Amino acid sequence: MKIKLAGMAAAAAVLFVASCSHIPLAPAPSRPVQARTAPLPVTPGHYIGAFASGSPRSYAGITSFASATHTPVNIALYYSAWHEPFRVSFAQAAWSHHATVLVQLDPTGESVRTIARGGSDAYLRRYADEVRSFGHPVVLSIGHEMNGSWYSWGYHRTPASEFIAAWRHIVTLFRAQGADNVTWLWTVNRTKTPITGPVHEWWPGAAYVTWVGIDGYYINRTDSFLNVFAPTFAQVRAFTSKPVLVSETAVGQVAGKARKIPDLFAGIRRFGLLGLIWFDVPQNDGLYHQDWHLEGNPPALAAFGRAARSFR
Repeated sequence: MKIKLAGMAAAAAVLFVASCSHIPLAPAPSRPVQARTAPLPVTPGHYIGAFASGSPRSYAGITSFASATHTPVNIALYYSAWHEPFRVSFAQAAWSHHATVLVQLDPTGESVRTIARGGSDAYLRRYADEVRSFGHPVVLSIGHEMNGSWYSWGYHRTPASEFIAAWRHIVTLFRAQGADNVTWLWTVNRTKTPITGPVHEWWPGAAYVTWVGIDGYYINRTDSFLNVFAPTFAQVRAFTSKPVLVSETAVGQVAGKARKIPDLFAGIRRFGLLGLIWFDVPQNDGLYHQDWHLEGNPPALAAFGRAARSFR
């Protein structure tokens, strides 16, 4: 409060002098005050994160996951539709639990071409201001899994060139708003022809990306890190050396949770990835929507806890 009052007094003094001497006032700065934060660590195996049911309305699912697995969670993920505000209360809850919030902000109901041409700028400026005002690191991804064919902003449904233009436009706008506390996560799905396209076609350029995310699941008993993630990792490494995070993953009951969790962690260590985010949601809708939930499965919980301790 004292600082604010002092600033008001100083401004009044400047206006008085200017009116008496007819000296024009200096123009206001065009760039907002930056939210300066230290870059997030890029140590291999540093991150163990989670997405839990109820996020971002509540942080309780994340704390429950951490307690059940006996594993500190340092990335808390939530998904956001277009035009939703930045969930400051969830981000603050994550920060108070020594975790960084990760937002998958998807252009639901909005044309990627419209975004690239500035049609969402008012919304994006408000969002950038909210992120900047939060003042702590935020990991932000736009239009995740765009190399897949299941979302409106993705493969076969939106030209890659339009997605790239929109991504660059958003990053540039956030930087102009002073939201320099953002780590930009470019998130692709594991390659799986014919429903995914070449990942390099969607690459916006190193200047617009901080980390790369790869989403993938262990669905079948034959799945392993080498056939789920390694091919996509190799494709990514052909055009960038940016740090890579397994940004959404889980092992289904068909694949064998307790048996395959150690392989997931071992693959992350072997390839020097940043870590993983577990999709801790109970589903029951066929092979591709298995029960990914760990709670209530003692062998899987024990396997996850042991594997996580090998990271730290």
